[in-house]
Amino acid sequence: MKNALRVQSDPKVEADLHMYAGDLFGEFRLSSETGEQRRLFPLLFPGIAACVTAAAAAAWLAEHYEFPVILLGLLIGASLNFLGDDRKVQPGLNFSARQPLKLAIVLLGFQVSVDQVLALGALPFFELIAIMAASIMAAVLTSRLLKRPLEVGLLAGCATAICGLSAAVALFAPMDRKRVSDAHFAVTLAGISLASAVAMSVYPVIGRELGLGDREAGFLIGATIHDVAQAIGGGYAFSDEAGRYATIVKLTRVALLGPAVLLVGLLLKGRNGSSDKGPRYALPGFLLAFVVVAVLGSWLPVPDDLRSGALTASKALLVISVTATAMRTRLNMLGQIGFGGVAPVLAATLASLSVGLALTLLQMS
Repeated sequence: MKNALRVQSDPKVEADLHMYAGDLFGEFRLSSETGEQRRLFPLLFPGIAACVTAAAAAAWLAEHYEFPVILLGLLIGASLNFLGDDRKVQPGLNFSARQPLKLAIVLLGFQVSVDQVLALGALPFFELIAIMAASIMAAVLTSRLLKRPLEVGLLAGCATAICGLSAAVALFAPMDRKRVSDAHFAVTLAGISLASAVAMSVYPVIGRELGLGDREAGFLIGATIHDVAQAIGGGYAFSDEAGRYATIVKLTRVALLGPAVLLVGLLLKGRNGSSDKGPRYALPGFLLAFVVVAVLGSWLPVPDDLRSGALTASKALLVISVTATAMRTRLNMLGQIGFGGVAPVLAATLASLSVGLALTLLQMS
């Protein structure tokens, strides 16, 4: 949380934030000085208001012009990046860039259940693991060829392999900012958003041209399209049966978010050594909460309205977080990253599609 509320300019402001900064569930440390308690909300409000307003504009434009909302959030946020230099706005921006995404991941747990994973079956599950592994390896190899840090490849590869933007923000949270900057993160998000939008339109057409059945098309689409909404939408664009199976496959990938982040954390911890100076890569609390929500939701009756509302809230929080990240990112940093920031996402997307097509065609033979 200290990093989430990092303020670069005013030590007094930073001290105030550290005094009252709470974890995901709002467990604020209380002070006996009532006047100081009241300073937290005014401190965060300008930045939060700016992020929510920009995110609402992105949502309105996405609804009326059928454009990816995340990409619009990035573009609008980048156009307002001058607000990041305002000391009054900085605390709220820093807060909005980190904390909403954590709650968004927790709420995503309502969409996952153990029964969904078991319903997939053993062979499709291992085929899914193979597709995910190919995606991650392609992104890592590409990033290394471009002489980028390992973390850049892991961020792009795991995000592509698991559940797109949600996985990206979950992986980015504990990563060392010296290796993966906000600019890298913004470029990765833009690449994933564009790839998902294209895939949702193109992959069902590929399935029809290859003569895939409903189940095969559902597997291909659910196993290779990055974001949850686009994967499910692409499945139903092929047929209702393909949509239902694509949903099962895609949510199985979402269920692997916690284990994947834990494995990445252990890998990076070993790479950085055991020194206390390195970042801590233990499973973040919000991912533990994601797992708890998913497991409890597997056995407890959860109303459909609650699941639907949780998904809507998760998307809204994700847009706010992405918009805030773009507002904090300097455009000159984006220019310095260039194609090298998008290349790992592109490589992971192509690898995922290639292996997915090969395994799908093997199922038909």
